[in-house]
Amino acid sequence: MSNDNNTDNITRQYELILQSMEEGVYGVDVEGNATFVNAAAEKLTGWDADELAGKLIHDFHHHTKADGSHYPASHCPVYATTSDGEVRHVKGEVFWRKDGTCFPVEYVATPIRHKARIIGTVIVFNDVTERLERERALEDALAQVQQLKERLQQENTYLKEEIQASHAQSGILGQSSALVTVLEQVRHVAMTEATVFIRGESGTGKEMIARAIHHGSRRNEKPLVKINCGALAPSLVESELFGHEKGAFTGAAQKRLGRFELADGGTLFLDEVGELPLDLQVKLLRVLQEGEFERVGSSHTRSVDVRVIAATNRNIEQMVSDRLFRDDLYYRLSVFPIKVPALRYRTADIPLLAQNFVERFSRKHGKHIQELADDAMAKLVAYSWPGNVRELQNVIERGVILENSRKLSAPNLAISADIAPTPAASVGSTAVLTMAESERAHIEAVLTRCHGVVAGKQGAAAMLDLAPSTLRSRMKKLGVYR
Repeated sequence: MSNDNNTDNITRQYELILQSMEEGVYGVDVEGNATFVNAAAEKLTGWDADELAGKLIHDFHHHTKADGSHYPASHCPVYATTSDGEVRHVKGEVFWRKDGTCFPVEYVATPIRHKARIIGTVIVFNDVTERLERERALEDALAQVQQLKERLQQENTYLKEEIQASHAQSGILGQSSALVTVLEQVRHVAMTEATVFIRGESGTGKEMIARAIHHGSRRNEKPLVKINCGALAPSLVESELFGHEKGAFTGAAQKRLGRFELADGGTLFLDEVGELPLDLQVKLLRVLQEGEFERVGSSHTRSVDVRVIAATNRNIEQMVSDRLFRDDLYYRLSVFPIKVPALRYRTADIPLLAQNFVERFSRKHGKHIQELADDAMAKLVAYSWPGNVRELQNVIERGVILENSRKLSAPNLAISADIAPTPAASVGSTAVLTMAESERAHIEAVLTRCHGVVAGKQGAAAMLDLAPSTLRSRMKKLGVYR
């Protein structure tokens, strides 16, 4: 009798231990019928012990998989444990509640042995909903961190390239009336969100105008990203603009963000936009209108907030007429057009630009050149500069490298007229301006001296001995702006 009491006491102690556990506990016999259900299991599943006792417990809580498909009892790890006696740790499954809902579980199925014979299985399980939610939240956060890391790496790579390409560009120099007019347009449009279309010959400084617009805008704390549409093979432009997924094409070894994503929140400068293939013009128009695009190799639509500044040195109207450029894209880009004047129309700016370049390249090349000699300056002012400011910059840098004194002299300035066959409009070794170009340059210089004033005793008309109306007429004809 005493042994029976001891056995009962031990059994009650075990049951008390099992009932006090926070984990759900099921006991089943070799056929899978419930022999024990603790309070935690009742709470987690909604099934009372009395409802489950002696019944096939699989049919109550394990009958269906998470995807809604049938879960046969013969496939259940619990039954496998009852058969072979192996302990099983199971993840990625669900138990079903009495109300028809389910929850993710992890459980351990352990065989119950009596005298070396398996008489059932005990299942200890946990609802892992909160833990999985935390893991998913952590995975999402890590994915966002990885995306930000990738974006920052690509932005840093891009910005390093930009710094190397443009670190010497400190601002727009000049005081000619033509340039003043452009800078006034920049001031007006910078604080708006309008798309700007910059027109002008190669080398006139279209990119610097774009930078001035960006730096004067509300987006100036975000990046200004640029792409030269004419410098890339047509097959690569789409990937550069919109990015691509890993494996999107041969050589796409990893995912790459496009320029639109890099410029999100900032400004994208599309240089030589007239070189874009027609099929990409359609996609560009969509981004401008809807702010949406897909990476190459992806069907996922992405949204961006980008201000676009475009530029070209081509006759875009003729391209539209020849159906080489879409008219709807042309009108969408031309919300605010800016025409950058060629350097031959800004002769009054040449001395200032030349001196700035001399100082810059003197520092760069370790020279001690302080200024240009009079003959050098006269040579620069007389030249027509078909390559514009870029050509002037290159001529000055070559001259600085060659010069050994403190003044840059004319012999060290090798302009095109010195190194190329003499054109029909040239005499000797120095290019000669046409009559119209000479007149334009002279009027520009006088206007600069008179601070843009035409009429009056101190005006340009009086200095030129012309009636103000005559001077205005000549200015209009020659394209001179105050």
